[in-house]
Amino acid sequence: MTPQSDEDEVWRQIVASFNDTAEPDSAHQPWPDSENVPVEPAHRVVKPAADEDADVEAEQGDEDDDLDEDGEGRFEPPVPPPLPKLDLATKLAWVALFGGPAYLLIAAMANWQMEGWALFTAVAAFIGGFVALVVRMGDGPPNDSGWDDGAVL
Repeated sequence: MTPQSDEDEVWRQIVASFNDTAEPDSAHQPWPDSENVPVEPAHRVVKPAADEDADVEAEQGDEDDDLDEDGEGRFEPPVPPPLPKLDLATKLAWVALFGGPAYLLIAAMANWQMEGWALFTAVAAFIGGFVALVVRMGDGPPNDSGWDDGAVL
């Protein structure tokens, strides 16, 4: 018998047994019977236990706040740096970028009659704000990046 004919025979057996139902015999299961799921799952209600010791500790305060329940210290991230100060041109570009479409959206939702110059101004503000932000973005590395631009360990 050639390897190809063995594969064909195995394939025919797989196809022939496709619609057969599985036998409930536990000897053929690759898992233990304790992991079988019941037909109708039991409904469980889990209520938190009333722990009087936890209430007393909460009232008195925790003496070692810097340690968690494993005795290890908790990570407290450093305070984030303040946001950079924006100049007037950048602020106006952001207002134009969001203000133009916001005006068009509000005017459309409120069913206002819009003049041609108002539509042009809103679209021009959006495009102008986008262009201003892209032009001011800069394409070079930051001045304080050092000579290698690598990670700091």
